[in-house]
Amino acid sequence: QVLLVESGGGSVQAGGSLRLSCEATEYTYSTYCMGWFRQAPGKEREGVAYIDRTGRLSYTDSVLDRFTIARDNAKNTLHLQMNSLKPEDTAMYYCAATGRLCGFYTADFDYWGQGTQVTVSS
Repeated sequence: QVLLVESGGGSVQAGGSLRLSCEATEYTYSTYCMGWFRQAPGKEREGVAYIDRTGRLSYTDSVLDRFTIARDNAKNTLHLQMNSLKPEDTAMYYCAATGRLCGFYTADFDYWGQGTQVTVSS
């Protein structure tokens, strides 16, 4: 069982930045694909970015050139640097992990954190 704990959410104005972190309690963390998802009220959970165990990165189009995903295998930690935030980025953000091949679907991931709220005001 992998326990994921997110932190770093908050409220910012449009154009601002936030850095989310996710700590994983799993000694084989480096072998996992790690991802960030988000869910706005009344909407389905959507994939934002993921990084696989080889370091390959993928982003959904709406966050390209604004968000950066990174992992620190020595600290079992995943980060999401979010710049140039927009009101439409407002959502609960979730960290996710899997030992399988991963993608942008929720079914691609097996473990989930509790989420951290990001609110962007105009």
